[in-house]
Amino acid sequence: MRFIIALLLLVCSHLGFAQIKDPVQWKYNIVKKSADTYEVVITATLPKPWHIYSQNTPAGGPIPTSIVFKPNPLISLVGKPKEIGKLQTEHDKNFGVDVKHYANEVTFIQVVKVKGKVKTNINGVVEYMVCDDHQCLPPTKKNFTLALQ
Repeated sequence: MRFIIALLLLVCSHLGFAQIKDPVQWKYNIVKKSADTYEVVITATLPKPWHIYSQNTPAGGPIPTSIVFKPNPLISLVGKPKEIGKLQTEHDKNFGVDVKHYANEVTFIQVVKVKGKVKTNINGVVEYMVCDDHQCLPPTKKNFTLALQ
């Protein structure tokens, strides 16, 4: 009987580790601004108590959010992605630096120009890390593809 109870406890303890999932929900949209200019709008929504780090997190801190667009000869990027949301800055004793992060929601906007009147796709990857008050999840990458028409 003790063996069965020990076996059940062992199995149940492994199930607890499998319960941690990515709490971030991502939405990807395209907004046409003119005949050749678009905005790639990427929104992250997080439940409490999770937060996601800014692209401008200092060295030595947690993994910053990054958005990398795959090269496409028909598209040129205008500047870098802008962040829209309630930016919070606080000293993180675990990393020993002031970190910048967003809770609840953050939107990243990248302006792109299309060369000529063509239909094409824009592809990229978002890499990010989320933490709460007690733990950080490993960095995660999400690929995306959006049509520019």
